[in-house]
Amino acid sequence: MKRLLAIILFLTTMFMVAAQDSTNKNKLRFSGFADLYYQYDCNQPVSNERPPFIYNHKKHNKPSVNLALLKVTYEHAKLKANLAVMAGDYARYNLAAEPRLLQYVYEANAGYRFTDKLSAEAGILPSHIGIESAISKDCWNLSRSLLAESSPYYETGVRLNYAFNQKWTASALLLQGWQNIKDNNRSKALGTQLVFKPNESWVFNSSAFIGNEQPDSLAAVVRMFHNLSITYTIDSKANLALLLDAGVQGKESWWGSAAMLQYKFNKQLNAAMRAEYYSDKNGIIVSAYKPIPFSATGLSVNVDYLPLSFISFRTELKYIEAPYSFFTRNGIAVSNGLTILASVAVGF
Repeated sequence: MKRLLAIILFLTTMFMVAAQDSTNKNKLRFSGFADLYYQYDCNQPVSNERPPFIYNHKKHNKPSVNLALLKVTYEHAKLKANLAVMAGDYARYNLAAEPRLLQYVYEANAGYRFTDKLSAEAGILPSHIGIESAISKDCWNLSRSLLAESSPYYETGVRLNYAFNQKWTASALLLQGWQNIKDNNRSKALGTQLVFKPNESWVFNSSAFIGNEQPDSLAAVVRMFHNLSITYTIDSKANLALLLDAGVQGKESWWGSAAMLQYKFNKQLNAAMRAEYYSDKNGIIVSAYKPIPFSATGLSVNVDYLPLSFISFRTELKYIEAPYSFFTRNGIAVSNGLTILASVAVGF
């Protein structure tokens, strides 16, 4: 914990010193993003919040901010450092277990490129698992998939990257654990990533995690997780992605799959759809409903309008069906939910 705070303090100090040096001003880059949304949940939950397995776009019938982000990047020669602070639903709900101060940190890391092929990073990093992130403008769909909401968005540790050639890249990671900044035990975790790009159309990604997520007061139980994603650029307008997640912890397991299709009508108008299934019958990841076995099937369709390069207007219709009553409709437990989500996002 103290080491991480020291990293953040070091990066902040470095940025301030660099900014005061006129020769370094061109090495500093500032960027930002804000996702403002309104969502209507047809179940009209009394809490005015989406179910506990949803962490993004959480509010019902209330204009809200899912993510407001300000980032500064310092890059010089072989050194690169990033510091990003945030607010919004994502910070409040996905980082609820972190110390209050760290709930506002989206990213805080430093990296060094040893050669053209070998580099390393350390600090609070974007997750090596999955093709989605909390920054909605970078995702085909407006809302996040059940797979993304149930796997790490960020990680803390050290990452070593190696590019064998233009087609193959690999990474090895030493991590605090499964999406946490503050230590939850004395154990460390390992991660790997292997990316294969045979040509401009295909991307094959394999990401893995292994570690113990039990507190020190309990016996260690190894968690093993694997994420496979295949992305295919059909042509200049259409893209397809297939995702498969599978995890094991002790004798219990969970898994999920999703298919995404994006179509670009022109430079200003896009559409996408997603079909997904997620099953965690032992409540390893989605524990709010234990001992009831959790599983759900989802379908979403979104349309995006981008009048300018830095602004987007997006709307999405999303339906989730479950075998048990994981939703509430006017105070009554039901097994499905339909939401209408609209967003205005600005990035620079």
